[in-house]
Order: sequence, then C-alpha cells, then structure tokens
Amino acid sequence: MSDTRSYGRGARILSIGIATTGLVTFAYFSLAKHALTGPQYEDVTVLWAVLFLIIAIIYRPVEQLLARTISRDQARAAGSGSAVKTALTIQAGAGLLFLLVALLAREPIRDGLFRGSDGLFWIFVVAALAYAASYFARGWLAGNGKFGHYGGLVFLEACSRCLFALAVVVGIAQGQAAVALGIAAAPLVSLVVVPWALRRHELAVASAQAAGSTDAAALDLPDSTDASGAAGAVDAAADVAAEDRKDSITLREGGSFAGAVVVIMAAEQALLNAPVLIVDASSSDEALASFAFNVLLITRAPLQLFQAIQTTLLPHLTGLAATDGEENFRDALRVTLLATAGFAALVVVSLAAIGPWVMELLFPLKDESLEYGRLGLMLIGAGMGFHLAAGTLNQAALARGRARAAAAAWLGAGVLFIGWLAMSPVDDTIFAVEAGYCATTALLALALWHIEKSG
Repeated sequence: MSDTRSYGRGARILSIGIATTGLVTFAYFSLAKHALTGPQYEDVTVLWAVLFLIIAIIYRPVEQLLARTISRDQARAAGSGSAVKTALTIQAGAGLLFLLVALLAREPIRDGLFRGSDGLFWIFVVAALAYAASYFARGWLAGNGKFGHYGGLVFLEACSRCLFALAVVVGIAQGQAAVALGIAAAPLVSLVVVPWALRRHELAVASAQAAGSTDAAALDLPDSTDASGAAGAVDAAADVAAEDRKDSITLREGGSFAGAVVVIMAAEQALLNAPVLIVDASSSDEALASFAFNVLLITRAPLQLFQAIQTTLLPHLTGLAATDGEENFRDALRVTLLATAGFAALVVVSLAAIGPWVMELLFPLKDESLEYGRLGLMLIGAGMGFHLAAGTLNQAALARGRARAAAAAWLGAGVLFIGWLAMSPVDDTIFAVEAGYCATTALLALALWHIEKSG
C-alpha cells in the first residue's frame, strides 16, 4: 500500500507541474502566432516539429531506460551505477551522431526546412544537443522517484521558452529569431533544477547510510562472536556484490531496450509530426501546415499532462513487476486508464461545445478558406484519448519486458497512418489528418491492450 500511495502522490505532484507546462506551451505558440507573420510562424512550427521528432526518437529511449532500470534496481535493493553509465554512453553516442549528421547535411537541412535561414539551423542544432542533457536528467529523476524535481524541470523549461515569445509581443525583442531562440534556451535553463535534486539525493543516501550504521552498532555483539560476525559481514558483502552484478545492465541489453523504444518513439512522432511535415511538403498553401500543427496542439497539450502519470507509472509498474505485485500492477493500470477515459470524454464534449470558437480565438486564421471544423476537432479529441490509453498500456509493456512487442504495435500504427495520409481518398487534407489520427490511435490502443492481456 505504501508503494501505491507513493505512486499516487508522485503522479499528483508531477501532474500539477506538467499540466501547467502544457498550458504554458500552448501560450508560447499563441503568442508566437500573434507576434509573427504567417510564413515566420510556419517556420517556427516546422522547427518545433522536426526538433521534437528527432529528440523524442534519439533521447527519450534513454529516459525510459533510466526510469525503468533504476526503479527495478531499487526494488531489488541493487546498485544502479551500471544503468547510469550505460545510459550515459548511449546518450552521448546519440548526441554525437546527431551533430555529425547535422553538420554534414547542413545545407539540405537549412534550405529544405528553414528557407535558407542559418539562424534557425543553429538554433535547431543547439536545441537538439541541449535536450540530450535534459532527457538524461528526466530519466534519472523519474527512476529515483524525484517527481517534484521532474515537474519543476519541465515547467521551468516551458516558462523560459514562453518568455522569449512574450518579449517579442510586448516589444522588448523582435523577429522570428527571438521567438525561436526560446526553443534552444529552454532546456539549458531548466537544468538548474538538477544540482538541487542531486544534493537532496546525496543527503538522503547519507542519512540512510548513517541509519544503517547506527542499527549495526546497536547489535553490540559479544567479543566471542567478533570473528564469526566479521566472516558473516564479508559473506553478506559478497552476496550484495553478486546481486549487483546479476541486476546490472550491460551496454548490449540497454541498447536492445533503447532500440525498441526508439521504434516506439519514432512511430509516436509520426502520429504527431508527420502530418505537419507531409502537408508542408505536399501543399502549395503555406498556411496549411501551420493549420495542421494548430489542430494537433489539442493532442500535444494533454499528452504533456498525461506524460506526468506515465512518467511515474513506468518506475512504479517496474517495481511491482520486479517484486511480484501483480494485483497492484493491474490496479494501477486500471485506475490510470479510467482517468484517461474520463479526461478524454471531457475534452471531446468541450470541443463539441466551444472548440471552433476557442481555436479561432487562440490561433486566428488569416486564410478565409480555412476553418476549424467541429467534427474534426472532436475526432482529434477522441484520438487523443486513444493515444493516452496507448501510452499507458505501453508503459505496462515496457515494465513487463515486452518492449519488442510494443514496438511492433507502434511501428504498424505509424506505417498505417503515413500510408493513409499518402493515399487518402478524402479531398479535405485536414479532415484526413483528423480522421486518420483517431482511427489509427484506436487500433494502436487495441493492439497494446491485447499485448497486456495475452501476457
């Protein structure tokens, strides 16, 4: 019961931070929309879409690896040093690989994505490298159960980014570069939370060690047992060392888990960002890509909110799986899915009532041929609910060591969605995105539910 209460408390704390973060992220794009011209705003949305497509694929797997492995080792009372070293090696390699590819492909990236803007290209590179440290820190915080610090990190990131757009709106700064610069500065600013968390962690470890020494001294064994006691201590130390080696994670094992999560993250980003990139590449209407991005923000903000629950869910479920807490495992999963269903229903009803009006207020359309359709917005809201359910079931699969099966389900969904967008018979491009997203996420959630039930 104490683990369940700890999970619930952690989820609540992190939900507050990330719920606010989602609203601030929404505010950033609303301010950017009002501060920039149509083409300038579209460039910022493309920068965001490409950046988070890449960093989610190459960095989030390490976050998941750290969260799962550290929490598993703690549940088994084993050391987690090997997990941190393995994750650091993978993360550093991913960052260096990105930098090499970006520099070699500088001109195609700059000209093909950012209309020849050197400023946007370097903002893209710096932001991607900064997020390597940010996602590593998130994984360490989640694995150690420091959800308050995790929430503080992402909230500070969102606020610092939003301040750049606000500065342009009020006239302190000006131009597209100033708005976009917030995307690169935000992850660096947010890292100020990490030293505080490390200090708290060191104090907690020192306190636990001191308590352990006090307990050992309180035994006050007779002198005649000193030799046998010493021998017992040596044997106990050997047992702990052997257990640590058994629970340690090798680079190959960590790479295999991270590789499966790479597939999952790539497929998820295909669901969120592929529509923007495909519409941008295939349509002559420059406003259409930013319109697609605005519609999908309905999904992005709640996904940030429920990332809080999913972030606490993975280490919690991993600990339960490691200690045979099957009943509590299923209870935590059921409660999270019910909360997801209730939230999604509320969102769909709200979109049906005031969705078009709110979207027009926050993201006004300058192209009179475009409009926010009520049915389309409701489909996005329903798809968001399925997406959240899929994310929850995905954490259960990762906790149980079924990363490959989950990766296959996500890959199938990503391919299906992109295929639908490429060959859709629907003339209305945006409605094709909305309907395809809803149907694909529903099938994905069903597939992941089958993986959970068949285990």
